[in-house]
Amino acid sequence: MKRWIAKGLVLSSVFFSPAVNSTAEVIEDRNISRDSRLQRIRNFFNRQKCPVEKYAEEFIIAADNNKLDWRLLPSIALVESSGGKVYRNNNVFGWSSCRRRFPSVKAGIHAVAERLANAPQYRDKDLDSILKTYNSRPIYSKTVKRVMIQLSAEPI
Repeated sequence: MKRWIAKGLVLSSVFFSPAVNSTAEVIEDRNISRDSRLQRIRNFFNRQKCPVEKYAEEFIIAADNNKLDWRLLPSIALVESSGGKVYRNNNVFGWSSCRRRFPSVKAGIHAVAERLANAPQYRDKDLDSILKTYNSRPIYSKTVKRVMIQLSAEPI
């Protein structure tokens, strides 16, 4: 992992987006504590000593509520903020080049998920197109997808 993410490196996202509604938190009452995805995210972030490990459940809820691949949000968070090691404004995704402020990291997770699912520039796009819109540098998409593959392979 350290081969392609330097300690403290934050890749900036290049894209345009209107203000994100911080009330985008739509949390459904359901028990995901036995969901294998939850343990994979926790194990992955724990191994990397990433502070966002404590938000593993929120990544899954936000992805499910917005019909996103469950691996996308944690992967972007790892690439953009080294999993919450380097960020500002409660923005672990580098959203709007880190200028976008969120009331909490949790609110940011849900707001970014909502935008990736519903904003005109992202809606109805496949993964490659979403990532190209999020950050147009060719290496960015490859890097995020590499993390997604690692998350899938994470032992439970």
